[in-house]
Amino acid sequence: MTSVSFAPALAALGLLASLSTAQAATAPQAVQAGTYQVETDHTQVIFSLLHFGFTEYSGLFSEATGSLTFDPAHPAASKLNVSIPVASVQTSSPKLTDELHSADWFDADRYPNATFVSTQVKPTGTETADVTGNFTLHGVTKPLTLKVRYVGAGTNPLDKAYTVGFQATGTLKRSAFGVKTYVPMVGDDVTLSIAGAFEKQN
Repeated sequence: MTSVSFAPALAALGLLASLSTAQAATAPQAVQAGTYQVETDHTQVIFSLLHFGFTEYSGLFSEATGSLTFDPAHPAASKLNVSIPVASVQTSSPKLTDELHSADWFDADRYPNATFVSTQVKPTGTETADVTGNFTLHGVTKPLTLKVRYVGAGTNPLDKAYTVGFQATGTLKRSAFGVKTYVPMVGDDVTLSIAGAFEKQN
């Protein structure tokens, strides 16, 4: 009679149990204070703009790196510094994705990174804040304010890292950063939607 090992199934059930019982802290006051690093694999920047008046077209940046200093007792003292490689841009059109790397658009070879360095954090509620900083794109630096909402925090059941997550939105005019191709046929106003995950370092 062939023996059957239940070890893999039991291990899978154990993982499912840990996932189902893992809960993010529901109150931002419960978040652990300290220095965090961007969790690159689960941090995304989605941008959207009007395309020839027909659709709101979206693309995605990834591979972000950077740091967050956060103390829930003093949220206004938080510091955020993030860098995103422009060459990480993706769209649903391979041809457009390649075009966005060119000098007509982001000029990724000359300006390889977009960066955001916070200068002020203004709490607007128990789980929200306006985060203003210097945003650099295409070699141009201008102030940008992000409306940030706390999502949750806790120990990631997969890698066991203590993680905190936020969602942020913001708007900018791309022409202000020298990215003017097809304006106004392709919209000048760009909406950003950012999912930010951060892992605690100390």
